[in-house]
Amino acid sequence: MHTPVADQAETLIRATGARVTRPRVTVLEFLLAQHKSLTHHEIHAQLSDAALDPVTLYRVLEWLTENELVHRIAGADTVWRFSAGAGHHSHEHAHFQCTSCEEVTCFTEVALPRKIKLPEGFQSQEMDFLIKGTCPHCAKH
Repeated sequence: MHTPVADQAETLIRATGARVTRPRVTVLEFLLAQHKSLTHHEIHAQLSDAALDPVTLYRVLEWLTENELVHRIAGADTVWRFSAGAGHHSHEHAHFQCTSCEEVTCFTEVALPRKIKLPEGFQSQEMDFLIKGTCPHCAKH
């Protein structure tokens, strides 16, 4: 049985021109339904019924990232987190990592500086904006 999110995942994968495979659809469908960024370990634990071994999941996440269907976020703890939420096609948005629960949230509505002046000879290719602090949930406790 296909869900609207599964159909969306399949359509996005097909639009890359690559083969639509069950692991790709399963992982992308799962990430599209999430409201937060998740680590490889968290994704694997929650998709344990999908019969995805850790290596296959790693390869699928790499493929989804390379094809800009998800984005990879480096947390302050040096653990990659993956998200297919709003703004993933343009990775130019801020991320917030709670120093208590370590959850990483994408802030697609936060305005970022348009250009950062680098010293002569340096050329930027990618910028990561990570804000560290306490999330609303942890602040209550």
